Amino acid sequence: MLYELRVYECLPGRLQNINARFANHTMKLFEKHGIKNIGYWTTDVGESNHELTYMVAFEDANQRAAAWASFRADPERERVFDESHLDGQIVKNVRNQLLIPTPYSPMQ
Repeated sequence: MLYELRVYECLPGRLQNINARFANHTMKLFEKHGIKNIGYWTTDVGESNHELTYMVAFEDANQRAAAWASFRADPERERVFDESHLDGQIVKNVRNQLLIPTPYSPMQ
């Protein structure tokens, strides 16, 4: 299993918008395209309270590439994305890491 950790740094006051987009649309679209939802977090204590951190999973790198390509090409994703930006941009920066579990990790 391949895990992807992604952090969306939102513009001030826009975290609620990204949370709404994920809760109402993105999570379902991820599943539709073979992207497994693992977890979603906001920062309670730390450097920034303007971030959404989430983890998704894939069978392997090839499945990841195909899933992201399929997701990005989906007209419904494009519509939801465009609608979420009617009042302006939401995300300032995106960071991601690909993680492989250690042999002793409970998450395999």
